[in-house]
Amino acid sequence: MAIEVWTWPTPNGHKVHIALEELGLPYTVVPVNIGAGEQFRPDFLAITPNHRIPAIVDPDGPGGQAVRLFESGAILIYLAEKAGGLIPEPPAERLACLQWLMFQMGGVGPMFGQYGHFHTYAPEPIPYARDRYAKEVQRLHRVLETRLNQAEWLAGGAYSIADIATFPWIRFPERRGIDLDQFPALRRWHDAIAARPAVARGVAVLAEHQRRGPLSDAERDNLFGSNQFRAR
Repeated sequence: MAIEVWTWPTPNGHKVHIALEELGLPYTVVPVNIGAGEQFRPDFLAITPNHRIPAIVDPDGPGGQAVRLFESGAILIYLAEKAGGLIPEPPAERLACLQWLMFQMGGVGPMFGQYGHFHTYAPEPIPYARDRYAKEVQRLHRVLETRLNQAEWLAGGAYSIADIATFPWIRFPERRGIDLDQFPALRRWHDAIAARPAVARGVAVLAEHQRRGPLSDAERDNLFGSNQFRAR
């Protein structure tokens, strides 16, 4: 049975699309237009009270029971274990994979997201915030560069969910003032992942809905304003 993927074309959404394509798991896409406020619909909140994409519903979960799951890192672990791939079995390598997955979840995603907010979406420039997150984005690129000078992939010798989680955030580096040519190991890693057919299919999911141009007032309210923070 196909896994329902409630999603939108963001880096966190693309993580799950890529993993499903790499693992060959059947899935159907349920678009959740976050600019239009669809993340606040009751049917989506029944899956994730955090009203963030992505989320999945697997009708064939553990023990044949349906499972609902949110948080992209948790979804990646679930999918990898379900399919028996993209997560190493040897304990030391598995720990390395989970370590770099958490690095993405706790560092790369939140910090890159804050950079994007204060450099692109904030209603007025805040120099301190812009400078802080620009420096942190540079620092995180340096951490990745150091790791990828030591190993071919983030977990070590094998491509894994740690790479899948991080790759969508490294795409379009110019949006964060980054020149990947200054990080040759990271450039090598990025280009190797971008060339994978499953990755190309994953980032193509809902690509026609990729945000272009400035936000409308309604989109800004749904993403960053009062509707985002209203009690539900």
